[in-house]
Amino acid sequence: MVKKCWAILALQLACSGAYALDAPVWVGINDPAWNEMYPVRVQAMQAKGDAVRGEAKFVICQGCHRSAAVGRVDGSYPRLAGQHVSVLIKQMTDVQTERRSNPKMQPFIHLHEVLPQNVADIAVYLHGLPVTANHGRGPGDDLQHGQLLYMKDCATCHGKQGEGSDEQFYPRVSGQHFNYLLRESLIIRDGKRRNAHPDMVTVIKRYTDKDIAAVADFMSRLPVNP
Repeated sequence: MVKKCWAILALQLACSGAYALDAPVWVGINDPAWNEMYPVRVQAMQAKGDAVRGEAKFVICQGCHRSAAVGRVDGSYPRLAGQHVSVLIKQMTDVQTERRSNPKMQPFIHLHEVLPQNVADIAVYLHGLPVTANHGRGPGDDLQHGQLLYMKDCATCHGKQGEGSDEQFYPRVSGQHFNYLLRESLIIRDGKRRNAHPDMVTVIKRYTDKDIAAVADFMSRLPVNP
């Protein structure tokens, strides 16, 4: 769990009052809103997650994300197993507060149903699940190009092995389905994902469809246990 800047976060929370829904924020180039510590997110990050409670709460999510949070090979739902706690909390609370648009997920994670403690519990449970090597991979026909772009533009944040960073809120990409990586990369490039990291937007907006497919393919083949 992220351990830095708790005094600042606590002050933000105290000044903000209860975890009321904030207005949606569109994230763009040079926009600090990407990592905004809004009240719901702060409360979830400060809560001590419990994997047993998280497993019980995750039952309703299995209809889409499937048992053991393996997601779907077609990319319609990501693999969540083994993802960093900080990333899971950020993405869940971003959906709750409409910083990330996800109409299918919104009814199931509404603030009145899934409280910050529940978010923390689910995140801890998902993080502890095993990451297996049965995820969807790309066609493997342009891996050299994908590797070149990944190492030049992506590895600084996501890691050379796709391990990501819990401390920096950078998602783990190793073990993720190719089709999900492809889809999300395309919508980030096209400006359709509101909570994309500004630095990533700057880089990926130059990519062609072929570039994105090559990078997604390479990421899908990174070792699942870096």
